[in-house]
Amino acid sequence: MSVPLLKIGVVLSTMAMITNWMSQTLPSLVGLNTTKLTAAQGGYLDRSTGVLPANPEESWQVYSSAQDSEGRCVCTVVAPQQSMCSRDARTKQLRQLLEKVQNMTQSIQVLDQRTQRDLQYVEKMEVQLRGLETKFRQVEENHKQNIARQYKAIKAKMEELRPLIPVLEEYKADAKLVLQFKEEVQNLTSVLSELQEEMGAYDYEELHNRVSNLEERLRACMQKLACGKLTGISDPITIKTSGSRFGSWMTDPLAPEGDTRVWYMDGYHNNRFVREYKSMQDFMMSDNFTSHRLPHPWSGTGQVVYNGSIYFNKFQSHVIIKFDFRTSSISKSRQLDYAGFNNAYHYAWGGHSDIDLMVDEGGLWAVYATNQNAGNIVISKLNPNTLQIIKSWTTNHPKRSAGESFMICGTLYVTNGYSGGTKVYYAYSTNSSTYEYIDIAFQNKYSHISMLDYNPRDRALYAWNNGHQVLYNVTLFHVIRSEEL
Repeated sequence: MSVPLLKIGVVLSTMAMITNWMSQTLPSLVGLNTTKLTAAQGGYLDRSTGVLPANPEESWQVYSSAQDSEGRCVCTVVAPQQSMCSRDARTKQLRQLLEKVQNMTQSIQVLDQRTQRDLQYVEKMEVQLRGLETKFRQVEENHKQNIARQYKAIKAKMEELRPLIPVLEEYKADAKLVLQFKEEVQNLTSVLSELQEEMGAYDYEELHNRVSNLEERLRACMQKLACGKLTGISDPITIKTSGSRFGSWMTDPLAPEGDTRVWYMDGYHNNRFVREYKSMQDFMMSDNFTSHRLPHPWSGTGQVVYNGSIYFNKFQSHVIIKFDFRTSSISKSRQLDYAGFNNAYHYAWGGHSDIDLMVDEGGLWAVYATNQNAGNIVISKLNPNTLQIIKSWTTNHPKRSAGESFMICGTLYVTNGYSGGTKVYYAYSTNSSTYEYIDIAFQNKYSHISMLDYNPRDRALYAWNNGHQVLYNVTLFHVIRSEEL
């Protein structure tokens, strides 16, 4: 862009210099002393120079600095008359000067052509530059607008983040606690490493057994503090009237704090739908529930919900199934060896009640009868995870003579019937492997009990009494000996 402009400047200055030289220097070279203006052909004013020699016969004229129709500079020279001497020194000098002027005219034409071409280029460049200036101006304005919008957006974000400042202050305070915890964890890690070295000789099974033993001891200690001998049963409290004559209902004794869901199963066979109520209040005041479909129908009314799973006897079999409500799938199933089923050794009221599952402070139990024990009651402690029998006790009480039974603190309590006047009259202690006959009044308000189970968390008996869901509070008496502490 600077080169074309420089060329234009050079051409203009060159033309001015040539014009000045021809107007001043040329007359002095040839002895010219007058200047006049004449009109050239074509209607343009030309600047002509007349040379008047001393002898009029030798007169001649030179015309210079003329412009053609296209505006180009042209120098015109008229030769002397024919009678003039061709060897005149001024004639020779004029011829040389004429050749120089012609050469200069050609150079000027070339420069003019170049100048016209460069001028067109410059004009195009000017248009492009103006376009670029407009675009730069637009970009600058848009940039300012974008910056303003971005600034507003950032300001809005800052307003949103402002409430986080006090939270960050709390995090700073918590960070100090985290550092303290980190130091404590490091100390604990070193202690655990030492323990790991000491325990490295034990395999997983042995360690698992030790942990199980510790759990059993802890549970035994809790039983000594919380358990006791049944001494009384309160009058019944009717919670709800619903369902058929037979069924079962319960809450989970190992449910988390605040979880008061109620589980409800109507009927004693050929049914597989379990109702879940959100709370005892929902169960009492409404009929809103969630239905769970079991993979197999249950048998009897001896189901129990324990630690998020339901344990039940599969219909027409001696198979016990553990169904996890959280995964809606069977987590474990196992046969209860030698247990009677399909009304072989039911309670006195019938209803396929051969296998009765129950829980107490000590865990999961199964009450049933076998041919090997002549139809008398067998009590088995079960592992709730594997359903394997941990230990079994055989009693001398016929299963078919029992109205219902329940476990409290490792002791099985048996009623003498299921209708009319009823009482608890038999107790077998698994802690001492002994039994005794007792006499504890038990009000059978609706004259037909088909389910009776103890909940260690509520310290209450749950009963299904002829289509009524009923609760009984219990009274326990316990004596803790000093050697048991």
